[in-house]
Amino acid sequence: MSSLNDIFTSHKSDRSFTDQPVDEAVLDRIIQAAYRAPTSVNSQQVSVIVTRDAASRAKISQIAGGQPWIAKAPVFLTFVLDMHKSQQAIAAAGKEQVAHESIESIVSGSTDVGIALGTVLAAARAEGLGVVPIGGIRRVPQELIEHLQLPQHTFPVAGVVIGHVDVPSHQKPRLPIGTFRHEERYDNSQLAESIANYNQQIVQHWQNTGRNDGENWSDSVAGYYQKVYFPDVLPALLKQGFGNDK
Repeated sequence: MSSLNDIFTSHKSDRSFTDQPVDEAVLDRIIQAAYRAPTSVNSQQVSVIVTRDAASRAKISQIAGGQPWIAKAPVFLTFVLDMHKSQQAIAAAGKEQVAHESIESIVSGSTDVGIALGTVLAAARAEGLGVVPIGGIRRVPQELIEHLQLPQHTFPVAGVVIGHVDVPSHQKPRLPIGTFRHEERYDNSQLAESIANYNQQIVQHWQNTGRNDGENWSDSVAGYYQKVYFPDVLPALLKQGFGNDK
């Protein structure tokens, strides 16, 4: 297999970066890879905001809940679900965009954002850089929308930190492959046992890497999903002109 498969299977989220700049030609190659990523019906409903200014990165770090690696690393990319472009194109044809009023458009657009973001993660690591995707930009999305001056029919879905790694992170173990890959139909016959074993494995991982406070997976994910994790997302989406009743 090519080294590309190694890039994907060795992924880890780095959170320790130097302040060494990312070469402009390297950043261009990374963004070009995402620019050429596929989008649904060629809608091209993804935009990327590049943030290098230190004060702006510090602001985004604060919006995301105080994640210091956003402020430390030299580049932060915000991936935007962008139906402003399509709205403008449709208006130029004398027609009216309706799709942004639907849940389908949010699912479709977020899928395209995910494809672009995944492309950037792989491209950056191929260039020898470290990365960490950031969902925390949705914590108070209206603040980020205003900070980045995003127009109507756009929404910041996720971001990614890019930079030169200082202290490398450890790759975390995953649930067994059988909880991910299913043949012909969904099979949960071994799920409870797999989760129990994984809970023990992830605690051992935390201990092996010096994290005696590390939780098992069940408790960790419960800390996020026993509630609506980012409750300000829906009001911000509605304010941006998206709908949820179709």
